[in-house]
Amino acid sequence: MAPVPTPSLQPDDTPDSYVGLDAGTADRQARERGWSTVRALAPGTVITMEFRGGRINFEVDDETVTRCWVG
Repeated sequence: MAPVPTPSLQPDDTPDSYVGLDAGTADRQARERGWSTVRALAPGTVITMEFRGGRINFEVDDETVTRCWVG
């Protein structure tokens, strides 16, 4: 039987703290805090909903983070 995969570690961080930041600052701050994947998306972008540990997602409108979630 195959081993059970170990989920990626994710930083102890508060996603709401990124809302209101400009996209560049949010990206830099997330990487400094240890997120392995940082994804910026336009409002309404169609995405898959699989959970990926270590990933933080930003919805960016007019260069400003309007929403943020992990996975």
